[in-house]
Amino acid sequence: MTARRPTVQRIDDPDEEGPDVRLAEQRDVPRIAATLTVALADSRWTRWALPDDGRMQRLTRLHELDAGHRGVATRSAWVTDDVDAVAVWEPPDGAADSPPLPADVGAALRRELPYLAADRWRAVRDTAALVAAARPAGPHWWLAHLGVRPSARRQGRAAAVLAPVLVRCDAEATVAAASAFSWANVRFLRGFGFEVAETTRTADDELPLWVLVRQPLHR
Repeated sequence: MTARRPTVQRIDDPDEEGPDVRLAEQRDVPRIAATLTVALADSRWTRWALPDDGRMQRLTRLHELDAGHRGVATRSAWVTDDVDAVAVWEPPDGAADSPPLPADVGAALRRELPYLAADRWRAVRDTAALVAAARPAGPHWWLAHLGVRPSARRQGRAAAVLAPVLVRCDAEATVAAASAFSWANVRFLRGFGFEVAETTRTADDELPLWVLVRQPLHR
């Protein structure tokens, strides 16, 4: 049976008011880390990927490096003005206005990620390789982090911080992609035009894993 394509949310309607969104700045890095940590503290991925010992500190440092510093340096992190919602992307190589990842940020990530995951590192690393192999072959925007503080949910903030890149993808006919570790997140992303491209499991067979791809909308 063919699944019905979900109704795609309109995220670029100029007549519909929403939260103000801007590119993240260096001063936002601590708040980015805090927002994502609060939003994802109890997620299945967090409980799977990080050990119990110091989990919230590990998660905060991960978000500081891989979301905050990476997103600000590559100009690929969007936040609401209060930084209660965050979306961080990995831009395609050579994307206009997106500088490459600085060497010092890349070195910090390579050095600290194994420590942050501790005894979960092998499973996390091998699962990342599975995801990388399932990503689209051509240029695409990869949704690396998305989170909204619980107190700010159901106010259109996730749609607002996703909008800049998804609108750009439509305008430039570029694919977007993401991974998800729960069906609830799959359903959410399908609402923005993402479709499941591959279904598998983490390298240790502990969690389901979906890779989703969004084709640009024709205008």
